Amino acid sequence: MESLVNFFNDIPTPFRAGILIGGIVLFWILEGTLPLFKFQYKKVRHAGINLFFTLTTMIIGFGLAAALLAASNYVSDKQFGLLYLVDLPLWAQLVVGVLLLDLIGAYFVHWTEHKVKWMWKFHLVHHTDTNVDVTTGLRHHPGETVFRIGFTILAVIIVGAPMWIIMFYQSMSVLFAHITHANINMPRSIDRALSWVFITPLMHKVHHHYTQPLTDTNYGNIFSFWDRIFGTFAQVEDTRELKYGIDTHMDPKENDEMANLLKIPFQAYRTPEDVKFGEEEEKLSTS
Repeated sequence: MESLVNFFNDIPTPFRAGILIGGIVLFWILEGTLPLFKFQYKKVRHAGINLFFTLTTMIIGFGLAAALLAASNYVSDKQFGLLYLVDLPLWAQLVVGVLLLDLIGAYFVHWTEHKVKWMWKFHLVHHTDTNVDVTTGLRHHPGETVFRIGFTILAVIIVGAPMWIIMFYQSMSVLFAHITHANINMPRSIDRALSWVFITPLMHKVHHHYTQPLTDTNYGNIFSFWDRIFGTFAQVEDTRELKYGIDTHMDPKENDEMANLLKIPFQAYRTPEDVKFGEEEEKLSTS
């Protein structure tokens, strides 16, 4: 256990790059051999757009790394946070820390993005992808990246997470972003069995259906039981009946053009087919 702590305390850059780049390459190959959907699209161009957002995420992440490190060092030094309420062995700290980081820093912020209008307009960029594949996992507007990292820092403070747990969790998070978005046809029986604990490819694809109520389900990042506990879990009998994208932005000129994707959060809000934020708020927003 000590060796694991030391490794993730000073995690090698090649290891992190390997998860990011190696995962994309691996699932890119699997998508060609075991596709869930046979998309008719320019895959390289599509990847170029999504990898641009991956790059902006990395840049912003590096820019805010000092704040994340400072928060982690402070709570670790002061032994402040939920991890210090009881004396836990290292393995239990890892389990509890990863679970709580996933709940607060991933599930909760994702749920909030779907409930708060201005946050939804940033998150909307992720949902505009009508060809969900492995590159979609890191398709996030730079503005969304900022408040997602903000929630991560909040989670670190609440949990009292040391850097080695944070780095372990973030490595797992990147891996699951690849797995859950990859356009691969996992046998349904295996997918459903695993989905009692983990977010699986078929489970997460439901979240990318283009209309409500399915759009507002399956918010989990690594662990699926948060959705089951909080009543946001959903599944469909045939995943191939899903249609990707978001009903307010189905025009390729809007969902497949970089300039427009960057502008979406600053454009006028569009009401989905099923009103998303309540009738009274909709009347105020259009008056």
